[in-house]
Amino acid sequence: MNIVKQSPSVLVFDSGIGGLSIYNEIYNKIPNAHYIYVFDNEMFPYGDKSSEFLINRVNSVIEAVTKFYPIDLAVIACNTASTICLPSLRAKFSFPIIGVVPAIKPASLLTKNKCIGLLATKATVERTYIADLIKQFASHCTVKLLGLSELALIAENKLQGISVDMKQLKELMQPWLGLQIIPDTIVLGCTHYPFIKTELQTLFPQVSLIDSGYAIATRVCNLLNDKYNLDQIIPSASENIVLSTVYTQSIEKLIKKLSDYNLNKYHDIKVHGG
Repeated sequence: MNIVKQSPSVLVFDSGIGGLSIYNEIYNKIPNAHYIYVFDNEMFPYGDKSSEFLINRVNSVIEAVTKFYPIDLAVIACNTASTICLPSLRAKFSFPIIGVVPAIKPASLLTKNKCIGLLATKATVERTYIADLIKQFASHCTVKLLGLSELALIAENKLQGISVDMKQLKELMQPWLGLQIIPDTIVLGCTHYPFIKTELQTLFPQVSLIDSGYAIATRVCNLLNDKYNLDQIIPSASENIVLSTVYTQSIEKLIKKLSDYNLNKYHDIKVHGG
């Protein structure tokens, strides 16, 4: 006889609200789990911060959350934080922690012209981790790297109702638009970028744009299934929660938007360190 278990608590963390692209994929797969979405708007964006700062900061934020909420699994839904902070986080916390890896491997299998683009933050494209991923999975391809700190803010603004300035976006993408051979597959290497996928597709109409959302959701599902029978868990009686590291005027508008994602309760959380 199977014992029906209480729903697990899943923490999804990002510097801003771009990680909703990952959260949404996970929620669609496991709607009965209890979710805590945490974003560090006090220090957004992460793409221009030092590695040392981010390691201290992300560890401090996650630690602050665990003082108030029991966590069964955490997803670092931020490529920059994942490429820098995962080893320290896994050493500190006992629950499973999943990071976001840019979809280099799927892109290498999808490309026809053997030219891939990785669009990410400056911090992500400069990591040796990315060079290793390319060497491991895409050594037979030409991989173009474009590190932009502005795109996360553009996506964040779009989520808050500010339309994308297509002229500005085109100028930012000019290094690729002017190439003789344009990548036929572009990896969206920041969790914010799927929210401006439509605008990017307008600039690159013949290009496949791919991200890590589905793969991360599948990984979460597999890990939780080891401990919980996800088909038989009791739907969470608790409301899904949003936490931010500072309360700002834009939070009011944001809370209404987040309710569309079944995130219904908001608190701010004080973080020491970082």
